Formats: sequence, C-alpha cells, structure tokens
Amino acid sequence: MIQVTLPDNSTREYPIGSTALDVANSISAGLARNVIAAEINGTVWDATRPIKEDVNIKLLTFNDDSGKLAFWHSSAHLMAEAIEATFPGVKLAIGPPIETGFYYDIDLEGKTIAESDLANLEKKMIELARQKNPYIRKEISKDDAIAYFTEKNDPYKLELIDGLTDGDITFYSQGNFTDLCAGPHIPDTGKIKAVKLLSIAGAYWRGDENNQQLTRIYGVSFPKAKELKEHLERLEEAKKRDHRKLGKEMELFTFSQKVGQGLPLWLPKGTILRERLERFMRDAQLKAGYDPVVTPHIASKELYVTSGHYEKYGEDSFQPIKTPNVNEEFFLKPMNCPHHCEIYKSKPRSYKELPIRYAEFGTVYRYEQSGELHGLTRVRGFTQDDAHLFCRPDQVQQEFEKVIDLVIYTFKALGFEEFTAQISLRDPEDKSKYIGSDENWDKAEAAIIDSAAKKGLNTVVEYGEAAFYGPKLDFMVKDAIGRKWQLGTIQVDYNLPERFELEYVGSDNLKHRPVMIHRAPFGSLERFIAILIEHTGGRFPLWLNPDQVIILPIGEKFHDYADKVLNLLKNDDIRAEVDYRAEKIGKKIFDAEKSKVPYILLVGEKEVLAETVSVRKPGKIDLGSMDLTDFVAKVNDEINEATVSFTN
Repeated sequence: MIQVTLPDNSTREYPIGSTALDVANSISAGLARNVIAAEINGTVWDATRPIKEDVNIKLLTFNDDSGKLAFWHSSAHLMAEAIEATFPGVKLAIGPPIETGFYYDIDLEGKTIAESDLANLEKKMIELARQKNPYIRKEISKDDAIAYFTEKNDPYKLELIDGLTDGDITFYSQGNFTDLCAGPHIPDTGKIKAVKLLSIAGAYWRGDENNQQLTRIYGVSFPKAKELKEHLERLEEAKKRDHRKLGKEMELFTFSQKVGQGLPLWLPKGTILRERLERFMRDAQLKAGYDPVVTPHIASKELYVTSGHYEKYGEDSFQPIKTPNVNEEFFLKPMNCPHHCEIYKSKPRSYKELPIRYAEFGTVYRYEQSGELHGLTRVRGFTQDDAHLFCRPDQVQQEFEKVIDLVIYTFKALGFEEFTAQISLRDPEDKSKYIGSDENWDKAEAAIIDSAAKKGLNTVVEYGEAAFYGPKLDFMVKDAIGRKWQLGTIQVDYNLPERFELEYVGSDNLKHRPVMIHRAPFGSLERFIAILIEHTGGRFPLWLNPDQVIILPIGEKFHDYADKVLNLLKNDDIRAEVDYRAEKIGKKIFDAEKSKVPYILLVGEKEVLAETVSVRKPGKIDLGSMDLTDFVAKVNDEINEATVSFTN
C-alpha cells in the first residue's frame, strides 16, 4: 500500500500502482470526471500514471493553471495527429502549451497550409477527439527513440533526442499518433470538446534565424463549447482594446522605421500621460523617503562585468560602443542597479544613514529580436520607475513591506483590483544559473516569504523564476477582461553589494555589507501604459487623462466663446482643448468619443446666451446644460474623490 496526502493534509491508503484518477474516483465520481492531471510532490503528472510510493497529491482540473497547460499540451498533440492525417509526409518539430493555448511547429515539406484549411483541421481534431483515445506514456531507450524517428525521417525529433539522456526519454501515443514528449497529458482525447485554430505564422527552428523556417499553427481548446464561445468573445474584446490600435487613435505614441524598431516615439498627449504617471510616482516616493538620482545612458563595459550582467545578459545587449581609445568600450545601459551601486559607493557610509533609497526614471536598452517586438509591451528602449534601497540586514523585512505597500497603493490608484503575488525563487535543481552563497539566498528568500505572509498577500510560489542575483516578488494583475499580466517587482539582493564591495560602518565601528532591494512598481512605463490602455479600454481615470475636456463649438462664430471656456478651465488646471475644425458637429462628437476624452462640451447659441455648456460623456451620455462654475466644481470633485479613494 501507499499513503497519499491530500492538500488538506488528510491521508488515504491505496494499493501500490494506483493513479491520481483512482484517488479522484474514491472521493467522488463527479470529481473524477473533471480531473485531467495531478500534482505529485509538486510535479505535474498524468492522472493515469501509476504511483509507486507515498506522495503528496493535488488533483488538477481545467480551472487550475497547471491543468490548463496539460489540457493544451494534449490538444497540441491532437492537432499534430490531425495534421499528419490531412497532410501526410510533413515533419513535426515541437508543440508546447502556452499561456493562451498551444501551437505546433511543422515543416510542410513544400506543402502549404492556408487560413482556409484551419476549419477542416478543427473538424478533424473533433472527429479524433470523439474517439476518446487514451494518452499512453511509454519509457523508451535512446536507441529505440532514434530508430523510430530515423524511420520517420524526422530530423527535428532526432536533434531533440540527441540532447537527451538515455533512461529519461518518453513517448506519448494517442490513436495513430506518437510523439517524443515528457508530458504530462490528460487521460484521453474525449476531454477535448471544443477547438479553435486561431492563426498561422512563421517560426525558425529553435528560434534561430539561421535555421529552417517552419510553419506555426496556434490554437486553443476547452472542455466545454460554452467556454470556447466566451473565450472568443474575450479575444474580440481584446482586439478592441489593443493598445497599438487605441494608442494610434488617441495619438499617444508612434513608431518609425527610420528611428528604429522597438523604439517608441511619444506624441504630446502620450507624453502628458507619461509625465502624469511619473509625477504620481515621484510624489509617492518623496513621501516614502526616496532620493531622486540620474545616471547616464551609457557606461563602461567594466561596470557590467563587475555586476555580473555582462556574463548573464551580454548577448541580449546592444553591441559595444568603441571609442578611439583601443581598450575602451561602452554599452548602452541595460539596467540601472550597477549605476546606483556606484552612487552609494561615492562616499563612506554609516549605519545611521541607512536605509538609503535611490529612485530614478532610468531609460535602459536591450536588444530584443525583431520577431519578439510587440507594441509597447516588448521594446528595445524603455524607462523603468527603478529604485534601489540599501539597508542593514535588520531593516530588510520592514523595507520590503513598505515597498509592498507602495505597489498596492499604485495598483489601487490605477484601478487594478485583482492581483496575485508570485514568490519567484531559485531552481533548487540547478543553482548554476545564479550568483551568491546559499546562506544569502536562504536569507533573501525567507525575507520575501515572511513579508508576503505578514501583508496577507494571495501568493503562489514559482521555482526557477528568480533573477540571477536574488529572489523576487512579482505582482501578477488581472485586467478588466480576465487576462493576467506581470506588473511590479521587488527583489532582495545580497550579491551586488558583495560584487561592488559596498560597505557601511556599523555601531561596532566595523565595516559591514548592506543588503540591496530592487523595486519597480510600474516595471517599465512603456509596458505599464500598454497594459493600462488595454485594462481601461483607453478610458483613463480623470486625474490621469491627457485631455480631460474637449470643447466642440457648433460653428465658427462660437469660437470666441469656446476660447473663453478653454481659458477658464485652464486657469483651474483642467486639461482641455478646442476642436476648431470646420466639420459637422456629429463628426466632431464621433471623433471626440473615439479619442476617449472624459468630458465633451458643446457650445452654441443657447450656451453663449446663458453662459453655460452642454455636457456629454462618451457613450452618448447627455448630462444636460451646466453653468461653467458648476462644471469646474464637478470635475475637481471627481478628481479629488478619486485621489482620496486611492490614498486611503
């Protein structure tokens, strides 16, 4: 018999060789119908895989993130089976699950798959799914694996096998399809009830543009047709909210091939938006005891060699800038922390000075592959709301908790109500990716775990997601249409102070190392603004909006009165503009709504005579005629109420 411990710490005994599905069935038939995988001692397994020793078990359904990944991984295999059946002779590369579904990379061997073929592939997938074929796991020797894919003449699988160790290779089969795969998978194809193949793209084998270009097909699947319908509706809503589309319509930012890929140009309205966010954060930081600093856009290569960033990220940086001095090389700044270490080191420090908190809106540059660039969310030049705190070991937890408070304050002000804190730790199986001693890592990880617990955060733990120099607390927010984004990060670092030999004189008159905390509540302004656009659909809080009011004169003879209204609003620090175009008022209203201005003021004969304005909000909401003084008071009250709300 084996002993199985459930998440509530209750235990049950089962015959050796029992499966997670057996455990589910012993609890309830309804649960068993929904279980698609299991977490065994923290690792995701097939629900049908025999268990041969005492374990901790968590049963997974489609509602669990790990369950979704197993479901979508299995769907990728089902799609591959449908492709092989429809296009015999193609060669298959890889087909992983991703956060939004799955894909498979295929070498079509001269054949073509068009968008019009996707519907037929979907039908084939459902036909195969209805056969309810089980996903069967089989351990196989390296020689047998090589022989199998040699016979299939599949160079991609053979290359993958070459990097695997004999004894750790598994195949998965369902129906007439067999694939090299580590799993896990769902019990059978019958669980897959609804499929949508979304798009076709090109992809280089192993992401290397020197390799063969493959065809990538993206898809998504669900255990219920209703869930697919809801998902497709969310995708349509996401298209409407796409920050690239809205950013253009709202005249916030643009890109230029002549300037360069991944280097955004901020237009006047977008610049106002950025500056409002910067001012918000600067004010919050000053109240929290941060000192502003400014560092250059380039630095000597030696700086990043000392920090360890050159070794870890040198390939992701722009190529060095060489000077007439043969031995002199500079890099575009890829991060701000080494610069702040040098500021700290600029004079002797006493324990009485600590904590020292340096904050900078620092622009950094990282060379992203052109195929990875995406609007403002993935760029080559971006500005971080970066800060680095230097503190004594006894101050670490208190300072970390204060940063958590600042992040939550920021989310509340910008309308992000739902979030999870991800505790990102080292990979315990491969510590070679990280710098620093085990002792320092243990202390840093404990500080993060304890701080998150004290603040009552909803947390998840992810191993292997730490930065190379220290563990992190990453904030994963859910937007208005249910998507998850990583926003805001806090990191504890014992290692950079060691590498830069940072010191302070303690109360014992001896020299000690400070501990460093990295934090960026926005992350980067570019990415934060992109997510904020999509979260709000471009309808920012009134205090933040670049244009709070647009004034629409019904005809040219009302321009003077429109100017009077404009000046009155500006005198009260309300951001407004006049649409002087010789367009029909219907067109002006349409354009104003499209640009997401919170208040639209119409002025004509009636308004001039009464010294009022006709007030509208986007969405055809008519607030009627209003005295100018009353309108100013309304706008200011709305701004003040919002500010009080998030301050409290």
